[in-house]
Amino acid sequence: MFKPVVLVPVYNHERAIGAMVQAILRHPLPCLLVDDGSSPACERVLREIAAAHAGRVHLIRLAENQGKGGAIMAGFEEAARMGFTHALQIDADGQHDAACIPQFAALAQARPHAMVCGYPVYDESVPRVRLLARYLTHVWVWINTLSLAIRDSMCGLRVYPLATVLTLVREVRLGRRMQFDTEVLVHLVWRGVPVVNVPTQVTYPSDGVSHFQAWRDNALISAMHARLFCGMVARLPLLLWRKVRPA
Repeated sequence: MFKPVVLVPVYNHERAIGAMVQAILRHPLPCLLVDDGSSPACERVLREIAAAHAGRVHLIRLAENQGKGGAIMAGFEEAARMGFTHALQIDADGQHDAACIPQFAALAQARPHAMVCGYPVYDESVPRVRLLARYLTHVWVWINTLSLAIRDSMCGLRVYPLATVLTLVREVRLGRRMQFDTEVLVHLVWRGVPVVNVPTQVTYPSDGVSHFQAWRDNALISAMHARLFCGMVARLPLLLWRKVRPA
C-alpha cells in the first residue's frame, strides 16, 4: 500500500502559506500542516486554511516552537497515526515548486523503501553565501557517509518512508532545528536506505522569511558535523565493506 501525505512545517509564514497550500491542493494528495508554535496571526491563518479545506488539509499545532526538525518529527508521528505510509515534505516559504509533487510521489511509489530527495537548481535569486555554506555541508556529508549518495542534504523537498524514518527518530536523538534535514539523511544512509536524487527548481522570494539564526544554527550545524564524523569513524568497517562487497 502506498498512501502519501504532503507534510508542511510552518512557523510564522502567514504570507506565503496560503499560496503554497493552494499549489499543493492542485494535486490529489492530502496535506498535513504542522504549526510550530507560530504567532497568533499565523495560527489564525492556518486555522482558516484548514477550515476552508476540511478533509483535505489537516492541522496540528505545537504549543511551543520546537524548530524545523521538531515540527517535522511531530508531523511524522501524526501522519503515521492517520494511516499514511509516506510523508512528502515541502517547505512553507514558497522556495519549492509544488508542481514537482506528482514526480516525487511517483518515484516514491516506484521505490517505496527509498528516500526521494530534491537537489536544488537555482536561479539568480540565490544568495552566494548560501551556495558556499551548502557546499561545505555537502563535503562533510560525503565524508561522513563515505559516498556521494546524497546530492544535497539541505533541500526541504523530499519523500520519507514513514516506517523507516520513525524507527530512526525513536531510536536516535536527532537535532530538532535546522540541522535536522542533514542529520536524518546521513543516519538513513548509514542504515542502508537508498537515496533517489531529483533536480528541482528553487527560488528565493525577495520578501521571503528566513528563520535561520546565524550564530545559533551555525553552531548547531558545526556540532552536528562533529557528531556525524565520530559516528562515521565508529561505522567505518561497515561503510568500507559496503563499498567493496560483491554486488
